[in-house]
Amino acid sequence: MKTTATSSSSVTPAVQAAQASTGTLQARQWAARILFVALFAASFFLPTAVALLAGIALAVTLGSPFPVFAKKVSKYLLQASVVGLGFGMNLYSAVESGKDGMLFTIVSVVGVMVIGTLLGRVFRLSRNNSYLISSGTAICGGSAIAAVAPIIDADDNETTMSMVTVFVLNAVALLIFPAIGHLLGLSQEQFGTWAAIAIHDTSSVVGAGAAYGEEALQIATTVKLTRALWIIPMAIATTFIFRKKGKKISIPWFIFLFIAAMLANTYLGIPEKVSAAIAGGAKHALGATLFLIGCGLSLQSVKKTGVRPFLLGISLWAVISLSSLAVVMMM
Repeated sequence: MKTTATSSSSVTPAVQAAQASTGTLQARQWAARILFVALFAASFFLPTAVALLAGIALAVTLGSPFPVFAKKVSKYLLQASVVGLGFGMNLYSAVESGKDGMLFTIVSVVGVMVIGTLLGRVFRLSRNNSYLISSGTAICGGSAIAAVAPIIDADDNETTMSMVTVFVLNAVALLIFPAIGHLLGLSQEQFGTWAAIAIHDTSSVVGAGAAYGEEALQIATTVKLTRALWIIPMAIATTFIFRKKGKKISIPWFIFLFIAAMLANTYLGIPEKVSAAIAGGAKHALGATLFLIGCGLSLQSVKKTGVRPFLLGISLWAVISLSSLAVVMMM
């Protein structure tokens, strides 16, 4: 009896520690689940950059409590978001605004993709990472990355790092571009064209254009709309570029639905309120998608890639900003 009591007494602290550890782990898991549900619901109404950062913050602090759900839902929600964005585009307006600068658009898009691929090798980034950042820089930031990521089967880490790179540079551009434009004495037309080409996301292009002037805003918006059309040939070309030997080409059907949505908005006389509501809903869904993608970020992968995605993004941004500035200053 005496021996048993001694044994029980010696085991008790260890058992208590294990129970405490289990209790702490369970509390952490429940906190992660509750926070995940709350943030996922809120992400539909948050700016896309904020939604992405919320997902990253959850991933690196408490961890994602529903990784399978996040991966599966983000894939289909991302494609649905891209299709919905098609209802916010008018083919006539896009083509009309892009006729004059068509040659420069082709050269800049192709040039950025080629340079991005070469620099990606220099910075020792994965093929997917380089391609996503280059696509976002060449066309329209997060939307282009969202369209290309499913086609190349990019994982959450690659997509998240590419998105973060683009969003950070967007924020910087929104702050410094109007000041640079005034410093160089750019006209409203020159600044609007420059902003549309050199700034990644449409939202930041609109913000910079509005800060410079009404005419700059209108020009920047229409020119950016034209560049957004390049998502279509980019996505189709990507299916062939990333085709794996011995496997059939994976057709990105959602891109054809995106085209159908754009054509429907152009030719079927859909009321502007309806098309705007669908496109707006798609943007809200994109925010939720980016939250789920952010939840899949791995700290180990971030440590492995380090600042290299940002170095590539900054290098490409410098190339497109300086070259487009030189062109618009000759206008």
